[in-house]
Amino acid sequence: MEKKKTSTFAKITKVVIWIMLIAMVGSAILGAVMSVL
Repeated sequence: MEKKKTSTFAKITKVVIWIMLIAMVGSAILGAVMSVL
C-alpha cells in the first residue's frame, strides 16, 4: 500500500511538473507573439 501511494504521488508530481513546463513555454511563446504583434 505504501509503495502504491508513493508511485501515485510520483505520478501526480510528474503531471504537475509537466503542466508547469507547458505553462511556462506557452506563456513564453505568447509573450513573443505579443511583442511581434
